[in-house]
This record gives sequence, structure tokens and C-alpha cells, in this order.
Amino acid sequence: MTVVNIISGVILLVCSIAIILIIMFTDTDSARMSSAIGGGSDSFYGRNMKNTREARLNLVTKIVVGLLYVVCIVVNIIARFAG
Repeated sequence: MTVVNIISGVILLVCSIAIILIIMFTDTDSARMSSAIGGGSDSFYGRNMKNTREARLNLVTKIVVGLLYVVCIVVNIIARFAG
């Protein structure tokens, strides 16, 4: 195993654990889900969505998933060409 394989494996492991923890911390409220489906964005909560904890968790989730995706692609490219 090369150093690049070990480092990329550790990054994948950390990203995977981070995604699991972020999803566990995300609040699952069925009232918000029904308002999201019904278009309840005109409420006070909907207008101030950027300032909430859930909005920050959504942003962090997107960043971590994007990082996981990029690292997976890079690992596959390295594995293919480095042998």
C-alpha cells in the first residue's frame, strides 16, 4: 500500500463518519416536511432558513458529501493509473 492509498482511505473514513454524525444530528420533524411539500416557505421560519442550525447542517452535509465524492473519484483514478 502506498502512502496516497492510506491517506485517501483515512479521508474516506473520516468523511463517512462525519456524514453519519451529521445525519444523526439533523432534526427530523414531520411538520416541516409536510410544509416543505405543501410550499410553506412563506412562514417566518421559511424566510429565515439561512440562520438556523438545520441550514448550517445542510450546508456542512453538502460539503462533506462533495468531498467524499471527489476523494472517491481521485482514489479510483490513482488506483487505475498507479497500479
